[in-house]
Amino acid sequence: MQDYKAMIREVPDFPQPGILFYDITPLLKEPTVFQHILDDFVRKYDGMRIDKIVGIESRGFIFGSPLAYRLNAGFVPVRKPGKLPADVYEVKYNLEYGSNSLAIHRDAIVKGEHVLVVDDLLATGGTAAATVHLIRQLGGEIVEVAFLVELRALGGRQRLNGCPVFSLITYD
Repeated sequence: MQDYKAMIREVPDFPQPGILFYDITPLLKEPTVFQHILDDFVRKYDGMRIDKIVGIESRGFIFGSPLAYRLNAGFVPVRKPGKLPADVYEVKYNLEYGSNSLAIHRDAIVKGEHVLVVDDLLATGGTAAATVHLIRQLGGEIVEVAFLVELRALGGRQRLNGCPVFSLITYD
């Protein structure tokens, strides 16, 4: 595996003072690096039963869509309120620096489907926990919650109610 961590840009005080933002765009702009990241995820999940991949807005879409294609699974976007056109379930949650809401189409997942959740970064876990809640509300079974980056010191995986967690890159 390449040293992905060396390519991540750390941006202090973004989006507000006191937050250290881990910018993954340097990884994405390099075609071979982006391909290697997707290949790493495919190797992890190839051969597992995954019916749907849920990508969390918005950077979860970057990895979730091509991963769904490569694993022959459906792709389901979890979005901010007002972005999905049909009937939705919605949940409110807290972030490191505020609160927000997420929505999923009510018909996006059939009860009993095996679901892989994908996002770019796990920090305090609020966004991922809200997504897990929505999937379970629809009757989906969580295979795993996967991230490119995990900030372990912030304890996000503890908020995921026993879901297995996989991260390609970790910071302690």
